[in-house]
Amino acid sequence: MTRDPRYDILFKPLKIGPVTTKNRFFQVPHCTGMGFIRPRMLAEMRGMKAEGGWGVVCTEYNSIHPSSEDLKHVSSSLWDDSDIRASRLMTDKVHAHGALAGAELWYGGSRSANMMTREVALDLDSLPNAVGHPFQTRAMDKSDIRDLRRWHRKAALRAKEAEFDIVYVYATHGYLLANFLDPVRNTRGDEYGGSMENRTRLIRELIEETKDAVGDRCAVAVRFAADEQAGEDGKPITGERRDMFEMMAHMPDLWDINIANYDVEMGVSRFTKEGALEPYMDFVKSVTDKPVVTVGRFTSPDTMVSQIKRGVTDLIGAARPSIADPFLPAKIEAGDVNAIRECIGCNICYSGDSIGVPIRCTQNPTMGEEWRKGWHPEKMNPKGGDGRVLVVGGGPAGLEAARALGKRGYDVILAEASRQVGGRVLREASLPGMSEYIRVKNYREQQLSEMPNVEIFLESFLSAQDVHAVGADHVVIATGANWRAERFNGNEYTPVVTNSSGVDVFTPDDIMDGKLPNGPTMIYDEDGYYLGGVIAEKIRHLGHDVTYATPADAVSKWTENTSESWRVRSHLMTLGIKIVLSKSLQSFDGQTAMLACEFSGQTSEVNVENIVMVTQRRTNDTLYQALLEGADRDPGKLPFTLARIGDCDAPAIIAAAIYSGHRYARELDVPVDVDEPLRHDRTDVGETKDGEYLQNA
Repeated sequence: MTRDPRYDILFKPLKIGPVTTKNRFFQVPHCTGMGFIRPRMLAEMRGMKAEGGWGVVCTEYNSIHPSSEDLKHVSSSLWDDSDIRASRLMTDKVHAHGALAGAELWYGGSRSANMMTREVALDLDSLPNAVGHPFQTRAMDKSDIRDLRRWHRKAALRAKEAEFDIVYVYATHGYLLANFLDPVRNTRGDEYGGSMENRTRLIRELIEETKDAVGDRCAVAVRFAADEQAGEDGKPITGERRDMFEMMAHMPDLWDINIANYDVEMGVSRFTKEGALEPYMDFVKSVTDKPVVTVGRFTSPDTMVSQIKRGVTDLIGAARPSIADPFLPAKIEAGDVNAIRECIGCNICYSGDSIGVPIRCTQNPTMGEEWRKGWHPEKMNPKGGDGRVLVVGGGPAGLEAARALGKRGYDVILAEASRQVGGRVLREASLPGMSEYIRVKNYREQQLSEMPNVEIFLESFLSAQDVHAVGADHVVIATGANWRAERFNGNEYTPVVTNSSGVDVFTPDDIMDGKLPNGPTMIYDEDGYYLGGVIAEKIRHLGHDVTYATPADAVSKWTENTSESWRVRSHLMTLGIKIVLSKSLQSFDGQTAMLACEFSGQTSEVNVENIVMVTQRRTNDTLYQALLEGADRDPGKLPFTLARIGDCDAPAIIAAAIYSGHRYARELDVPVDVDEPLRHDRTDVGETKDGEYLQNA
């Protein structure tokens, strides 16, 4: 295959100040949960993007000083010479594949509590911590501003020494420099506050000083919001932003444009589609002659080409698409567009930063495992034998196991009991706003269709006897899980129906099977992820009164980690869905749901005719257990190896099921020490000498 000439513009080099990118694919700065804590994992992951064809690969934000520290959110840092050495791990990996490396310099201001360093955070005024910690910043005086400028310059010089090619001035996302730009928040009475000229002064000084420090070899970029405040989706409220932008339009070498509404910029696919930032970009290219990059969860090369040709942007910025498929540019260049693992917009990647753990991805199970497990997104370890593998179940775990095993060269039989593969993904993708989740199935199904060594049998429900009759050398059970009609009370699963006669309790499986309630309905959510809200929306669209109740103190509590909690709640409120928080369901008699306050224990009643229990799931491991029973519970007596994966093993999120299937395929014939299954990226204290530990990088 060869590149489609329609996409040639995506591979046209572009000069950015003193450097040139080989193409228009620009991996913008994005969080990883690795940063200064896990530099080897970070370097290998970023290097994989460069190998996959991204012309520019940037770090996450780099703290310039210990008074800007964000744990539990893990940033990179450029505080000292040790950070230079750690950063070189990344830049060397990126440069090895002909890509440019970018470093985003960051000072958090009121968004930094400095819980690790215990340094006092600085901001334009004494402001409360923006993410809820009981700390305030110190109001910056002139000496503090001079210190900040010096810290920024030193960090830029360290970035240059670490061989970065692009150095960022970070003036958005609610951090310190964004506060200086804000006409409402910046009430300073000196030359750094008041007029627009004064409020942009610090950013202009930092641009000039960064160019002076590193501009002979490094391009200087500015990350900047095109609108002033969050408005209705797709309708920018620009205020003075255009005038502000015009004032600085020609100062940096590159503009990285985002928007005030992070729920759109980082929006999940349920609410935000590809190219959502375009309405905010209408004036940018007409004002500056400098290259511009912006994001939009781009997965379609046609959309990318359209935005460049129409002058919306010069470079295709991406975080999530580069995570889902680090080889997206290489696949477009090779004319293999159908092989792209398209981002589904679930934001599981973002949850890693929220929780403070290494990044992971639903579509790409190798994300974050490049260094510690040696996994490559496009290369599999060759098979270690000539055995045949039977995969029972064509949900996300089974599909990924079959795909990865097929790529290793194994002969694979995939048996699926229903008429289509996809499992829970197929069912959930039919719910409101969830259509892009079908990409999990579509990518794997397309890949399997090109593998002559993989056979798929639909409507093939297998018994233990059937499994034996196949004669496979390896059997893996991926039969998923089903939603329970009970709830977990902290100690045990317990039913909520007090009188079962004539009382219907629905589960998400019922709703996805088309068995729908009629009349006022309560969605009771102990799962805490997206499904409770999605089902509430579906029932509401049927015209019924809906109450969403949860023992948590927030709607879809876990979605706080995927940056969608506020959006979910506001959406349900807009639909007229009643919300009840911090109350657990005690009983239901077909007319009344009895709830108990999680704090006081006080009970209350809600009159509903139906309950949908979005609580926990029960593994469908009947076949697995039957196979074991037939061998006296001794798997060594079976004529094949036996394993279970995905929700059949332990119910979890879709990303966990994909990872489980991929891991099974990788490790089928590879000895793995279960006591030490991965490399641990940390500072190695090393051996002792005269009672003192020796530090080894």
